[in-house]
Amino acid sequence: MLLVENLSVRYGPLEAVRGVSFALKEGEALAVIGPNGAGKTSLLRGLLGLARAEGRVVLDGAQVPSRTPEGLLARGVVLVPEGRALFPGLSVEDNLLLGGFTRFRRRENLRPDLERIYALFPRLLERRRQPAGTLSGGEQQMLALGRALMARPRLLLLDEPSLGLAPLMVREIYRILSGLKGEGTTLLVVEQNAKVALELADRGLVMEAGEMVLSGPAAALREDPRVVEAYLGTAEEG
Repeated sequence: MLLVENLSVRYGPLEAVRGVSFALKEGEALAVIGPNGAGKTSLLRGLLGLARAEGRVVLDGAQVPSRTPEGLLARGVVLVPEGRALFPGLSVEDNLLLGGFTRFRRRENLRPDLERIYALFPRLLERRRQPAGTLSGGEQQMLALGRALMARPRLLLLDEPSLGLAPLMVREIYRILSGLKGEGTTLLVVEQNAKVALELADRGLVMEAGEMVLSGPAAALREDPRVVEAYLGTAEEG
């Protein structure tokens, strides 16, 4: 579904990502793990055209020469950003409806999508009239994920979905992600919490200082002494 070859990302003179390559099959989950500053978020930004990037990106067998967020959204590539980027003054339901704005403009009925999100996240149904800024951190992450799902993604990119969440909420978010994967959604998850990410993923990629230093099946990475020592030994339980 997605092929990335020799991707590099720059911010002015700073090269944040150097020569990263990987492939992602439809229905798979890929975990990108590594410490803060490893270039994980920059990798996503380069893929989406949010940062200056060089390299080859192929989606569904066709090269994507000039990437823009709106162009990729139209092809089913959707991001759940780090920090959630909600509209705090708008209600929970209005935030969700904005996730389906491309279909809303075509006058499509979004009610079935809303009902699906509320079934996945009953707390959002209870709080649908509340301003998004009044939700807890875990509820805001649910809302950010629900908003992305309103766009009916084929490839869902998630940037640090467990960041700042309590272990119980991390388990809940990853339970939902596992269900989405089971339904056929392709996932690319950027995480510092290597334990939960590698439990979800089929394959993993380890980044350090802007470069890919390890890759392989997630099960093998979970047993790799280098990964255990650097990431799993101190990973948050959950």
